[in-house]
Amino acid sequence: MDRVWAEDRLSLIDKKLRTVIERNKGAIPAIAINGHYDNRADMTRTWNADDGLCWWTNGFWGGIMNQMYAFSGFDGYLEEEKTSEELLDGCLPSLFKGLHHDTGFMWLPLSVARYMIDGNEKSEDRGLLAATLLLGRYNPNGYLRAWNDNPETGVNTRGWSIIDSMMNISILYWASTELDDPRFAMVAEKHADTTMRNAVREDGSVRHITEYDAETGKYLREYGGQGYAEGSAWTRGQAWGIYGFANSFCHTGREDFLATSEKIASFFMNHMKEDGHIPADFLQPEEPHIEDSTAAAIASCGFIELYKHTNKEEYLETAMKMLKALDKDRSDYSPDTDNILQKCTGSYHGTKDREIGFVYADYYYIEALLKLAGKAIEIW
Repeated sequence: MDRVWAEDRLSLIDKKLRTVIERNKGAIPAIAINGHYDNRADMTRTWNADDGLCWWTNGFWGGIMNQMYAFSGFDGYLEEEKTSEELLDGCLPSLFKGLHHDTGFMWLPLSVARYMIDGNEKSEDRGLLAATLLLGRYNPNGYLRAWNDNPETGVNTRGWSIIDSMMNISILYWASTELDDPRFAMVAEKHADTTMRNAVREDGSVRHITEYDAETGKYLREYGGQGYAEGSAWTRGQAWGIYGFANSFCHTGREDFLATSEKIASFFMNHMKEDGHIPADFLQPEEPHIEDSTAAAIASCGFIELYKHTNKEEYLETAMKMLKALDKDRSDYSPDTDNILQKCTGSYHGTKDREIGFVYADYYYIEALLKLAGKAIEIW
C-alpha cells in the first residue's frame, strides 16, 4: 500500500516538474519565495560564493532531475541535469576559496547519481574531484573542517565541524570504492567516529556546530548555529544525524554507528507532535512557532534507512506519519508554482529563510517517496 501511495505522489510530481523545468531552464534554483525559484547560477559571488555558484544546495536541482529520470525515464530530466553539471564546473577548481565541506551535497546527487545512471565518465571525474577536495579538508586530529575563514567577520573557523557533514562523507565512501583506494573511507570513518563522540549528546540530541582545537583536536565548545540556541535541538541537524550515521553503518558495518543513529531517532520520535509536522528546533519556545518541512523530509529518508537495517516497524511508521503530513498539508502539486514543499526553514533566527520553499527539501521528499517505491538511486 505504501508503494502504491508513493508512486501516485511521484506521478503528480512528475507532471508538475515537466512544466517547472520549462520555466527554469538553465537555472540552478535554491529558494522559492511565493512559489518562484531564484537562480544561484546568476548571482553575484561574495567572499565564499554563498550567493552564487558554490552555494551548498546547488547539486539538488540536478539531483531531482536524476531521481525523477529513474522514476519516469523522461529524457528532459537528464538534459536539464547536464546543464547543472556544466555550470558547476565553474567551481572546480576556479572558485576553490568559495568551496566548503558541502562538496558531497553538491556533487553526489548531481554527478555521482548521473554516473550511476549511464556511466558518464565526465560525471565520474567531477564526483572524484569533489571527493578529493573534501578529503583535503581533513584535519589529522580526526575531523573535516566545515568552512573557510570569513574575511568579513574575522571569525576563525579552522576548528569548526558541523553535523551536516555526516551526509557529505558519503562521497568519500563512494570514492574509495570507485578507486579501490582506502584513504577516502578511512577519513570518512574517522570523521564519523569523532562526530559521534563529540556532536551527539547523551540524550540523543545533536550539536549543530562543534569546535575543536585545530592543533590538538581537543573538543572546545558548541555553537547554536541554525537552531534556537546552544544546547537546543535543531531538527534538521537531528535529521542529518539519523540519516548520516545510518549511512556510515551501511558503509562500515560498525554497530556503534547504527546505535548512534537509533539514539538520535529515539530523541526525534520522543519530541514529535502527533500531527507529524516538525518544528525548526525541538526545544524552541511555543511562540513564535517556526516549522521546518525540510527536517521532516530528510528525517523520513533517515527513518526509512533505519527500517531497512533493523526491520523495526516503528521507524517506517514514523517516516510515513511525516510523509503523509507533508503530502496532506504542506505539498503543492500544481504546475503553477515551482516548489513542492511549504514551510521550510533554514535557520530559527533567520529573517529571509523562515517557512519558505527549498529545492533540497523537495529533493529529500522525492527521495523518500522513491525509497518507498523501490526506485531511488541510492547515492548516500
